[in-house]
Amino acid sequence: HEVVGMPSLSPTMESGSISAWNVEEGAAFAAGDVICSVETDKATVDFEAQDEGVVAKHLVGAGSGEIPCGTPIMVTVEDEGDVAAFKDFVAEAGAEPAAEAPAAEEAPPAAAPAPAAAAPTPPAAAPTGERVFASPRALTLAKEKGYGEISALRIVGTGPGGRIIAQDVLDYDPSTAPAAAIAAEPVAAAPAAVPVAAAPASPLPEPVAGPGYTDYALPTSALELASRLHASKQNVPHYYLTIDLALDSLLELRSNLNSVMKSEEGGIAVNDLLMKAAAAAMKTVPAANSSWIDGGVVRVYDSVDVNVVVGNGASLYAPVIRDVGRRGLKAVSDDFAAATAVVEGEEGADPTTVPGFGDVGTFTMVNLGAFGVKSCAPIIREPQACALALGAIENRIVPNDDDESEEIYKESTMVTATLSCDHRVVDGAVGAQWLAAFKNHVENPVTLLL
Repeated sequence: HEVVGMPSLSPTMESGSISAWNVEEGAAFAAGDVICSVETDKATVDFEAQDEGVVAKHLVGAGSGEIPCGTPIMVTVEDEGDVAAFKDFVAEAGAEPAAEAPAAEEAPPAAAPAPAAAAPTPPAAAPTGERVFASPRALTLAKEKGYGEISALRIVGTGPGGRIIAQDVLDYDPSTAPAAAIAAEPVAAAPAAVPVAAAPASPLPEPVAGPGYTDYALPTSALELASRLHASKQNVPHYYLTIDLALDSLLELRSNLNSVMKSEEGGIAVNDLLMKAAAAAMKTVPAANSSWIDGGVVRVYDSVDVNVVVGNGASLYAPVIRDVGRRGLKAVSDDFAAATAVVEGEEGADPTTVPGFGDVGTFTMVNLGAFGVKSCAPIIREPQACALALGAIENRIVPNDDDESEEIYKESTMVTATLSCDHRVVDGAVGAQWLAAFKNHVENPVTLLL
């Protein structure tokens, strides 16, 4: 069994009240099902199941008032036959989920094996009430490797703010982690490593058709991304700056570079050059390459690590390209091509060979030009302070700036760029300075060689 605590459904949530139970006692649920609706001081949000199981007991009734995060609210089991054992189960005030095992021993002898089998797993119950922050790729890798839910693993995140990143999952050793977590009971803890490592990834439930609609369950990675973007939009004071860029000189440089490269090598893309221009602008205006840290601290990063959004729908990822400012254009292009191959599912593409796949960088870029979108105001990914969106490249008629030409207008290849900024970190003047520097590097791409 598992004693589930009140979840923290946003980075600032400290308590909440259950407005309605959607899964009754004795009812089964699947991954993605809404177990209950939780009302916070800001909104009413859904508490969605991350795995399948059965609700054995509601420890808190709907409308019972504010409940601190981590306080037990229900008990879940794997089999419906174990529900009766928890009919009279009562959670002691302030007790950790692990301390609830003795209460289960009061059940009839036939039900005793269920609590005994679950005894080695209480360390995973604490993260259930205290939300674990992990990148979408880390969650996917944990499922693919058979580790089950990432909240059940004692992984120490090395990403920003202790966030679990893909490399943390790749470095995780299930044979040693349980022993280190429960040093007091090494003999009892060892068997638990087998079912945890062997737990298969739960398949998505089948679509549910209703009168005039169909409900589709989302994978864990998509739910995590939606949750983070929702929290970021609520917590970060966004504002937006837009500018038009002439790409004529940049396209000419790209053509010259690709003409001297060997045919078997991948060519430099426009997005690669725009990424380098963004990193060069960070060198001019380093305040944009920073994060807001709780406690009134702004952290400015030395390296420009760019998350580039690729894919769509359930396969939407933002692989990070490391140290774009100090690395060569070809190296940056190769890294981005390798990450894109993984997202697009190309044969032989392995996410474990892509450095930083699924991690969080210091800046985000998204290019919607392939969809014909002219401009977009992106949501900032916490803890970053800026995100840049690029629209479709198009030919436009603009005023002719050539004094020697008799033509009043000329045709130019243009693109619209929109910068989303966190006003706590990057105010309007700094954001405008960054866009001016970005425009200068794009329209004078020879500066990228300096």
